[in-house]
Amino acid sequence: MTLLSRLGGLVRDVLVGRIFGDTAVNSAFAAAFAIPNMFRRLFGEGALSAAFIPAYTQAQREDRATAAQLASMTLAVLGAVTSGLVVVAELALLAVLLLAPPDPERDLSLRLIMVMLPFMPLICMAAILSGMLQVHGRFAAASSGPLVLNAFIIVVGVVCLFTGQRAGETVAYAFGVATVLSGFTQAFWFWRLLRKQVAFTRAWSAARERGGAMLRKFVPVAIGLGTVQLNAFLDMLIAMYPLWVGATIFGVAYPIDAQGNGILALTQRLYQFPLGVFGIAVATAVFPLLAKQANDPAHFASTLRRGLRLSLFIGLPASVGLVLVRYDLTSVLFEDFSKAARSSGEAVTGFTTQGAQRAAAVLLGFAPGVWAYSLNHVLTRAFYARGNTATPMRVAVVVVCVNLVLNCTLIWWFAEAGLAWGTSLAAMVQCGILAWLLERDLRRSGGGTAHITDGQTLGAMARVALAAGVMALAVGTLLWFWPQPPTWSGRAARLAGAAGLGMASYLGLALALRLHELRWLLHREKGGPAPGGVDTEG
Repeated sequence: MTLLSRLGGLVRDVLVGRIFGDTAVNSAFAAAFAIPNMFRRLFGEGALSAAFIPAYTQAQREDRATAAQLASMTLAVLGAVTSGLVVVAELALLAVLLLAPPDPERDLSLRLIMVMLPFMPLICMAAILSGMLQVHGRFAAASSGPLVLNAFIIVVGVVCLFTGQRAGETVAYAFGVATVLSGFTQAFWFWRLLRKQVAFTRAWSAARERGGAMLRKFVPVAIGLGTVQLNAFLDMLIAMYPLWVGATIFGVAYPIDAQGNGILALTQRLYQFPLGVFGIAVATAVFPLLAKQANDPAHFASTLRRGLRLSLFIGLPASVGLVLVRYDLTSVLFEDFSKAARSSGEAVTGFTTQGAQRAAAVLLGFAPGVWAYSLNHVLTRAFYARGNTATPMRVAVVVVCVNLVLNCTLIWWFAEAGLAWGTSLAAMVQCGILAWLLERDLRRSGGGTAHITDGQTLGAMARVALAAGVMALAVGTLLWFWPQPPTWSGRAARLAGAAGLGMASYLGLALALRLHELRWLLHREKGGPAPGGVDTEG
């Protein structure tokens, strides 16, 4: 279901890119879509879910009535808080529209945000309901929410393509309304599925203590898990400056134009695809086992090493591959190859050639950090498994500041691509700090015998790097001798050839180098992992 939702999201983004192109309307829609989704990731799928699911699971085992009260209270408080935020934000945006001098591009952006803000409470509550479905064993249904969102937007996009509507305000509003309706549909669908398992109630007295303990964990977990989302939000704010404020800053031309945020947002999805399907999945899978072994440093370290190896095994070739195929990938997905676009220089359905090249430059900035984003999810959850939410929070605050400084510096040389480079470099800094602090904690608790890395782990990571390097050489050689064709079909064939060769060469080298990570990914033991999850095979 997760893979299907990611594929659906890719189709959705391609449609949006084809309809809006590299225009200011694309940037406005991307910002309006990003704001409620940031709260979804922080409140719904991220921190609150991470704090709620363990508490709800424990309450479900002990007393189903108390669990129902906890769920009811959480949904009520979450709905009230997020709805209050929506009301305040709507009033503030309305005041800006009424009091500020008219500006068509800025006003369109603010009105789109006002249309899409109600999506925030709906999708946050849907995310909590999805977590409850997981606790009750309804994993497929719980993962179906993004499919609903994608379906709504894809339907509107297909209608727009067939009716010939492009890059206008009406289309943007249609996408916004479809997004809000998808949030209502998800929340209602999940609630219907849970009615037989959960007796929702307005009486919360038995769950207040559990709810208070859960909410106290929320803030540090939100900051610790939300670094990527906060960095992406800061990127959006910086990229939207020319639309919201103006083309100059302190009398100097701003380095990003009105099209920059749309290009940044759509390209962002490309590096998030492998991270969302595989990177976060590894961290999610390893978290329960780490939590069980929190008081056993040796087994905990062994399981952690396995999680880090798996993340690197997936993340490093993803980084390398995206760097190599960046031009073909952005061109095939977003560029308009029609004769009308080529003759006029303006895209009819998609990005201009210049826009596709800018997207490739952004992807070059994001791609090197995929492996670091993946490892950060595992390292952060390792701290949480040991009951330490403060350390990842403090590190995240530092990393957000580092990212902001890098963003404000690099945009003057690389425009919107500088935001991508700042995000990647900040993720690498976060990875190094988290690994160092966790290693120190493990040594202290394990009497100096527990380590994040050992000889086997370093050797395995070196073999992963070797396999990724040979893959890069093979794919790079193919692309060198296969010049970039001028047609969409030619570039799609070049992209498919590079991806196929990369996959075959990397998997072949993984087998030749006896990388156990490949077997770990494919193997499923009926009795669960070896006792304690100890790695006995290098």
